[in-house]
Amino acid sequence: MAKKQEDLKNESVRNYSFLKEMYEDSYFPSTLVDKGKAILVGLCFKIEQEQPKSLDELYELTHVATDKFNDLQEDFEEADSEIETGAREAIAEDFAFVAKAYDFEVDIEELIATREW
Repeated sequence: MAKKQEDLKNESVRNYSFLKEMYEDSYFPSTLVDKGKAILVGLCFKIEQEQPKSLDELYELTHVATDKFNDLQEDFEEADSEIETGAREAIAEDFAFVAKAYDFEVDIEELIATREW
């Protein structure tokens, strides 16, 4: 069974509107934004499951999620869209939100250091 955002333990991420700006912009296909949201929600489940104790442990998890966004780039391009400035900012802000929601003070660039977008 697929894990749903409303099943998260952390109330702030459970009620958060992930990638809101991307959903509001028709340039980004909703089906692909859904995939991005699923990556972020999946990251939240990973954090809740593994309970990283250090920034390095958190960064390991966020880098895996970032790599999944890297893999989505081609899908966006095929849909005549791309992960451009607005999308990059929305994605980075949501990564930062997730880290803060789980009580981590992070360097956003380090959080998404493996990004190719």
